[in-house]
Amino acid sequence: MSPMHNAPFTVALAQVAPVFLDRTATLEKACELMVDAGHAGARLIVFPAAFIPGYPEWIWSIPPGEEPLLNELYRHLLANAVSIPSETTDRLCRIAQRARINVVMGMSERDTENSGTTCYNTLLYINAQGQIVGKHRALVLTEAERLVWAQGDGNTLLVHQFPFSTMSGLIGGEHYLPLARHALYAWGTQLYIAAATEHGEPWLSTLRHIAKEGRVFVLGCGMILHADDLPESYQFKQFSSPRKRAWLHRGDSVIANPDGEFIAGPLQEQEGILYAEIDPRQMSGPRWMLDVAGHDARPDIFHLTIQRELHAILQAPEMRSGREGETSQERKPSLPGL
Repeated sequence: MSPMHNAPFTVALAQVAPVFLDRTATLEKACELMVDAGHAGARLIVFPAAFIPGYPEWIWSIPPGEEPLLNELYRHLLANAVSIPSETTDRLCRIAQRARINVVMGMSERDTENSGTTCYNTLLYINAQGQIVGKHRALVLTEAERLVWAQGDGNTLLVHQFPFSTMSGLIGGEHYLPLARHALYAWGTQLYIAAATEHGEPWLSTLRHIAKEGRVFVLGCGMILHADDLPESYQFKQFSSPRKRAWLHRGDSVIANPDGEFIAGPLQEQEGILYAEIDPRQMSGPRWMLDVAGHDARPDIFHLTIQRELHAILQAPEMRSGREGETSQERKPSLPGL
């Protein structure tokens, strides 16, 4: 690690609710929080999974037989999903540059490589120079999530280099995949982004385990959503009411150090920005005792192969531009590192 990486730095987790299924309003809320965190001295801000335009909460309450309602809700989700690149990501990049802050943003991403009508659960990485560094599409989906999101592939299982650290992350059920975690450790992850809908135990213990296992700082940005955050106009609230839960997602955002100790949080049942100072020296010092992707990896016994190919449905020169609601005859350039 170079000397410039030894200086402590501040990170921020934005445990905030979206403006449900409203991409434009949620984007503006995100931009305000990016500026606030930048003014507070944070070098990085992390947002919850699927923050733009909001987690599709209805998948857990509406019976499959309610097809007209499910069709209408998916139409809303797709209309407010984010294409990469697009006007939405352009705005995020401009604000990141203005606030001089690096950003990890959770979103429902609209597929622009194929039909344009499939969505992914995606983390987007933007640096403080306002450039898209990369993205990650969730490899596995939890039960009902398969109704609205497609599975990603190894093409976006990556780590990203930032001036202050090497960063990567997983989403939802991926955190329980030992091989996915091991790949990130082996590629040198120091800041591990943990995006998920879970809260409480055993989730908090899982985050502490990941921190200790990988000797990484874990930034667990929790999802927060109150029943009042769902507009009355959405019919699926009638299916949720019997559950009688005021907090649909309680948050529980935390930051854990490489010894598995919480240095910030949990922040529960409230919106807010959680801050912590990261000491880069802790990213390497403890590894003399345990380095699961280094001297303890035992490559003479274990071997992991990762398929990195992008599995396109159609191989043709015509592709969508990636801009929301637009098409183009030009091939969309690949994101850096993808």
